Amino acid sequence: QLGELVDRATRLPSGFSQHKKLKRLIANRRKMAAGDSPFDWSTAEQAAFATLLSEGHPIRMTGQDCQRGTFSQRHAVLHDVKTGETYMPLEHLMDDQPRIELHNSPLSEAGVLGFEWGYSLDAPDNLVMWEAQFGDFWNCAQVIVDQFIASAEDKWNRLSGLVMLLPHGFEGQGPEHCSARVERFLAMTAEHNIQVCQPTTPAQYFHLLRRQVIRKWRKPLVVLTPKSLLRHPEVVSDRKELADGKFHRVLRDREVDLSKARRVMLCTGKVYYDLKKSRQERNIDDVAIIRIEQLYPLESSELISMLDGVPRDVEIYFVQDE
Repeated sequence: QLGELVDRATRLPSGFSQHKKLKRLIANRRKMAAGDSPFDWSTAEQAAFATLLSEGHPIRMTGQDCQRGTFSQRHAVLHDVKTGETYMPLEHLMDDQPRIELHNSPLSEAGVLGFEWGYSLDAPDNLVMWEAQFGDFWNCAQVIVDQFIASAEDKWNRLSGLVMLLPHGFEGQGPEHCSARVERFLAMTAEHNIQVCQPTTPAQYFHLLRRQVIRKWRKPLVVLTPKSLLRHPEVVSDRKELADGKFHRVLRDREVDLSKARRVMLCTGKVYYDLKKSRQERNIDDVAIIRIEQLYPLESSELISMLDGVPRDVEIYFVQDE
């Protein structure tokens, strides 16, 4: 069923003139749908959207260039290269499906994010998202985060399931296009008011988006999304991980036995792949890397139980890339 939905999300009307890059993209996504290749980040996102629509949940996303994706990764709204007409395959998955809206918005973050927060209050069963073009663009909407997103439940007993997608990481794109200022979000956390997550695999992202709608617990969700990892050859997930898996707050190291490790590194996000690469290059087999995928609420019991098998004299570090 998952493969069939993703395949439908790549179908175009007859006569639709495609650019050669679009043809290649669709061919790759069909391979993923058939199980012939693993899912990349953007296809896992399409799969999350398609499955939620099939289960009756409307979807709404706004943000600068969100239809294409800032890093040319999403391609949810396609353009005929000859006529300029647009087509969104996700609108044509089945008869009588829920509504899906993806709107490119102006650089007016406070206005757009404020509107989406209000929209989410009246649409608790919808997946409602705002995507910053770069993670630190929420600087221009901080008043909305402070006064509404982080505190509305305590002040006014208003619950929101709004999702903020914030492309995060230093990829040489300048000081205004780098960090989503994770530490500022963490400084606002208390009494389970928001969720702060940094998934590192397509399957984790898939399940995180679905979890936000399917479970009845309604809290705003901050997702630190990647840039370079969107096309990283190791950032892929098997179709079975999407179909049969779930979101894991903490990911253990599958390559190093914790009971035999001389050092354990806790990290979050992109730096995991940097550490893993360095470990491979140095032929190190006794340093374990554990990923914290949900920074808040931090499930300390889950992390502590994972470390139960680690000898007491082992060094444990937290490694960050900022």
